Amino acid sequence: MKEAPNTFDMPLSGLSDRDAWLDRVAEVAGDDGYVERLGARHAAIFIEDKPTLLVTFETHQGIIGQSRDAQPMGWDMAKALAWSHLCLVSDGDTWFRDKAVYGYFDRLIDDGFFEDFEQVIFYGAGPCGYAAAAFSVAAPGAKVVALAPQATLDPRVTEWDDRYRHMRGTSFTDRYGYAPDMLDAASEAFILYDPEEHLDAMHAALFARKGVTLFRMRFMGPELEKGLMRLSILFRILAQVSAGKLDRVALARLFRARRRDGGYQFTLLQRLKADARPYLVVVLARKVLEQRNARPFRKALDAAIEVAEESGLRLPPPPLPAPEPIGEEHE
Repeated sequence: MKEAPNTFDMPLSGLSDRDAWLDRVAEVAGDDGYVERLGARHAAIFIEDKPTLLVTFETHQGIIGQSRDAQPMGWDMAKALAWSHLCLVSDGDTWFRDKAVYGYFDRLIDDGFFEDFEQVIFYGAGPCGYAAAAFSVAAPGAKVVALAPQATLDPRVTEWDDRYRHMRGTSFTDRYGYAPDMLDAASEAFILYDPEEHLDAMHAALFARKGVTLFRMRFMGPELEKGLMRLSILFRILAQVSAGKLDRVALARLFRARRRDGGYQFTLLQRLKADARPYLVVVLARKVLEQRNARPFRKALDAAIEVAEESGLRLPPPPLPAPEPIGEEHE
């Protein structure tokens, strides 16, 4: 008998209209789960499999833009590890501040939904990272991974963040409001951020408390989720959270993958050039050129050497030539 296809294998591409996409997701979920619309701008998608539940917060636009099959990011992770998956989807960045979403989580709590799973992990990035932290309180003992989350957009607390002025009329002081406080029920939480993104770093500082690990990922830029997916370490981070093996040392080891990442290297190069650090430009450019032929780094190397020589600045010594291979001498 032919094995039935896995729900997570079903493509959802070609449906840019959100309602049509949700209708298709409902067909795909079938008996394995459900789709529930939560007001005009939100929906919940649940697929049941094994006793670990991954709860992700995503935007419809992000799903369509990042996935070739227009599938929620969590589906790849759930498929790889045979997890159950609950995806909260928003139409645009809403921070999930909607009474329909609050009511949905209230029902999950009343029904003991999260108690049916041995482990629950909440995940999100940016506005979705805020939601992952804020709604994790619905599942006491859950684990949380949030990338560059906002703590709140209440202007009385974060008036220094002028990126989201259009949200200042939205309440962040009612239910599921101040995300750092909502983490008090979590067994552990990891807040990952780029300290060079100063506003993100200021939000991250508000999460500093017992049970929360703040980890800096310098020079990854404002789109941290895309960067970690490009490095192929985001799913490994979530897997290690599940296994109870994630800590600062494990994160540092995973983050070493950036050393060969073109996006990270180029961002670092631009920063060193802006700071007028020719010595470090030479070090970086030589290292990258050992890995591949990269024209921007060749140009930067030549320019840095020229500037250093004209200014009388010290340069790092040239790399030693590669040793000759050892072999038998032939007459």
